Amino acid sequence: MEMQYFKEYSPELGRDMECKLYGHAGRPMLYIPCQDGRFFDFENFHMTDTLAPWIESGQIMVLSIDTMDQETWSDAQGNPYWRIRRYEQWLRYITREVAPMLQHLAQQRNGWSDLPGIIAFGCSLGATHAVNLYLRRPDIFCGCLALSGIYTAHYGFGDYMDELVYMNSPVDYMKNFPEDHPYMQLFRSQKAVICCGQGDWEQPDTTWLLKRIFEAKHIPIWVDLWGHDVNHDWNWWYKQVAYYMPYILGQQYSNASFRFRR
Repeated sequence: MEMQYFKEYSPELGRDMECKLYGHAGRPMLYIPCQDGRFFDFENFHMTDTLAPWIESGQIMVLSIDTMDQETWSDAQGNPYWRIRRYEQWLRYITREVAPMLQHLAQQRNGWSDLPGIIAFGCSLGATHAVNLYLRRPDIFCGCLALSGIYTAHYGFGDYMDELVYMNSPVDYMKNFPEDHPYMQLFRSQKAVICCGQGDWEQPDTTWLLKRIFEAKHIPIWVDLWGHDVNHDWNWWYKQVAYYMPYILGQQYSNASFRFRR
């Protein structure tokens, strides 16, 4: 598997940021680590092994980045006014710096004439960020795979609310999302999956809420709840990734993939 490490100064964040690219060609995917995670978690927790069939065959190339959760969502003692603004800086780092770099790399390595859309992917709080990025910028992110996330900003910011917290709380802003917004057409023409188990350490309530919101607005995002034996851990995320990747890439399922469903 081809790999490439990057360390570059981020003007949006005012500091050096690290990331790592896996793969030589294919559709670009952005991996966002779990809560407080680092870019190397993608490899250290063996998600590379699960995605290897698609990476090594040149179907996808995955860029894993660093989170800033310790300064934002996880910093319970910090001032929420400044924490949410730091989070917005991190989102701009992704949309203005990371995404263009990944798009251009994919364009060059695949020989494409146009810049491709990016698939956002994450587990746990990484799924929270992936869904937020996809719903806010479907013009950049053409797909999403989100496993075991929580889709309310209340998780990170408690009872504090201002316009930026609202803009980063999917169950709140999607409830009021205009039916005539131009992003609606993108939501209806792209493939996205939001999945959550109902076992130990899972918190599926906001996944249920999003499911009802999407159904009411006729947004065909696949929101899937797995069983009460499905807990919040890597062994289930590996199975879910293997199950959903053919759908995300517009491929046929193999019958073997269904043995993982609950």
